Amino acid sequence: MADIQRFAPPADGRRFPPLSLAVRHGATLHVSGVAPYDAAGRIAAGDFAAQFAQVMQNLREVLAAAGADLTRVLKTTVLLTRAGDIREMNTLYAAAFPAAHLPARTTCVVAALPVPEFLLEIECIAALD
Repeated sequence: MADIQRFAPPADGRRFPPLSLAVRHGATLHVSGVAPYDAAGRIAAGDFAAQFAQVMQNLREVLAAAGADLTRVLKTTVLLTRAGDIREMNTLYAAAFPAAHLPARTTCVVAALPVPEFLLEIECIAALD
């Protein structure tokens, strides 16, 4: 059985729910839903694009901590709180991921996320082999 490695939230004063930011099992990394918080624990200021940019920065940091990057992402799940953001999300998403490495994706519009100001959250599965 492969070892399991858990990546804890940073101990920098930000509050996190009880979770691992990511869990590695063998050559697969499962990344928890990534929120639009900056390193100071503030929600990205501005519009949907600002929150999307912060989520992607945070996602890249979690992947890097496990030795991966966006080219290793196999699947994402994008949770949006507003259906009207789908078109913009598609444009930003296409620019964020290398065209030759677009992951499989599920996009859901949900009634709410844990923090009312969140407009989106992205989780993913990545290959580490």
